[in-house]
Amino acid sequence: MTTEIPLEAASHRQVAVELFNRTWELLDKERRTDAEDAEMLTAAFASRYHWRQIGDSKNFSVSDWQVSRVAAVLGNPDLAEDYGRRSLEVASTANLGPFYVGYGHEALARAALMAGNRKEAGRHLRSAQELLEQVVDSSARDLLAADLGELDG
Repeated sequence: MTTEIPLEAASHRQVAVELFNRTWELLDKERRTDAEDAEMLTAAFASRYHWRQIGDSKNFSVSDWQVSRVAAVLGNPDLAEDYGRRSLEVASTANLGPFYVGYGHEALARAALMAGNRKEAGRHLRSAQELLEQVVDSSARDLLAADLGELDG
């Protein structure tokens, strides 16, 4: 049973963006309380929900990636893998390009490293690095390169 919250599209968008940004604020903190960890995961899922109401494939891929990143930070490799796989699937199916597909692989590499599966992590890391070379926009390329650098070192 699916229950939709009766909000205008603009309201869904505003809430999705605010929750996405709040999730990043919490991710960027050096130290979080248990309550902040719970808020971070809740905010990532809530942002994902609101993007699903009004967003497009890019929003879906990025919101799944963000849930994966939060799960990884919180030490839950299974959840990180599940949402990393979702991110990659959306990015690949919708032909979103090397930046988004690369981030799907980045998420799966991060999840595999957490799970202790270095072979799988290496496979996804190599795929992401190959895609990185195809990213034309320099700021986007720098973002992906920085995140891949966290995993490669």
